[in-house]
Amino acid sequence: MFAPAIRIARLSPLQLTAVVAAVLLGGGGATYAVGNLAPDASDLPVRTVVEAIAPLPISSQIDLIEAQSLRLYRSDVMRSSDTVDSMLKRVGVFDPQAADFLRSDALVRQTLLGRNGRNVSVEADDDNTLLKLSARWSLDEEGMFKRLTVVRTATGFRSQVEALPMTASSRLASGTIQSSLFAATDAARIPDSIAIQLAEIFSGDIDFHRALRKGDRFSVVYETLEGDGEPMRAGRVLSAEFVNAGKQYQAMWFQEPVAHGAPVAATMGQSPSAKGGYYTLAGESLRRAFLASPMEFSRVTSGFKMRMHPILQTLRAHQGVDYGAPTGTPVRTVADGVVEFAGVQNGFGNVVHVKHRNGNTTVYAHLSRIGVRRGQSVNQGQHIGAVGQTGWATGPHLHFEFRVNGVHRDPLTLARQSESIPVAPSAKKAFANAATMVRTQLAAASQILATTTQ
Repeated sequence: MFAPAIRIARLSPLQLTAVVAAVLLGGGGATYAVGNLAPDASDLPVRTVVEAIAPLPISSQIDLIEAQSLRLYRSDVMRSSDTVDSMLKRVGVFDPQAADFLRSDALVRQTLLGRNGRNVSVEADDDNTLLKLSARWSLDEEGMFKRLTVVRTATGFRSQVEALPMTASSRLASGTIQSSLFAATDAARIPDSIAIQLAEIFSGDIDFHRALRKGDRFSVVYETLEGDGEPMRAGRVLSAEFVNAGKQYQAMWFQEPVAHGAPVAATMGQSPSAKGGYYTLAGESLRRAFLASPMEFSRVTSGFKMRMHPILQTLRAHQGVDYGAPTGTPVRTVADGVVEFAGVQNGFGNVVHVKHRNGNTTVYAHLSRIGVRRGQSVNQGQHIGAVGQTGWATGPHLHFEFRVNGVHRDPLTLARQSESIPVAPSAKKAFANAATMVRTQLAAASQILATTTQ
């Protein structure tokens, strides 16, 4: 037997291709030869190519660079102490001509200078000369914002103010209570106005002054109102969930269907007291006959109990609830009624008494001002005065009483005992469809919390 001789050779890619092709086309038991189908690379001639390249003239390159014009965009927020010069310096604009115009222009003085919190954006060229300035702020009118524009033209600067509609978008957020509701919403970057609405919505079920627990959690879907694509302010809470001491509470905004139209789940920019209201997802209204508090979310400084009187220094019953708040904070009536008394009364100072149905009366004392008169009808949530320090008071606060047939009762208890109203039968189908969508939104909002805590 003779063993075949095997030679291993280095093959070029073209030779390797020829071998593979021969193997694929041949049959068993055949012999194969490798043919050199291309010249060896080392045998190929080598040539050097030299070509002169003329550079572009330096002067033309400099002209092109100088022709490039950069646009610089910066934004900031106005401060109440701002002057034209301090504002322009902060946004990096150094333009005496623009500064002179802004100081002298009536529209700028009326709408921008001294207006704390207004968003300002500028467009400047690469030598920090002002080309355009814009400022935006929201209006009291529903769903509108104003825009001040100052533009450089061929003949100088021109200014104008326009009123434009805002657009609404939805945002989802969630958080966990560690110390207080406002601390949790701040940590979740939720606006204070939304935190206040959350407390209002669930105030009939949760005592936000005394019943919050560490580990309580919430999810919320709310409107953000925008002007020119920039957030202007928060709108309405559209839906929310709060888990307090292990018990789940859910709410959604719902407005019953209008003629020839679909239900309005939310109306941009309207206040929570507009037509429509908050309901549980089962269709029960969260609106009660009495609000839980005569002010938007505030701090209870003294409850319905025996205490040492701060003026008389004697132990006596405190027959109401004190809410600490700065002077001027709006005070609202907790239910529909008629003003029974509005004026000065003994240690109460400026005080308002409102008579409600079923022999109920509420009292609002130590006011800095009174905004109603005797005999006037008032609606739930209507402002009737402002927090003050009149009468026997050691600091600004509201003293609030709830009387039933002349007998003092704990206001924090009675507010949660009023009835709720279900969705009208004609709107139940529309409500069920809206509630299905809300459940999906709240589930998505809760996932934000689950993701951030992992």
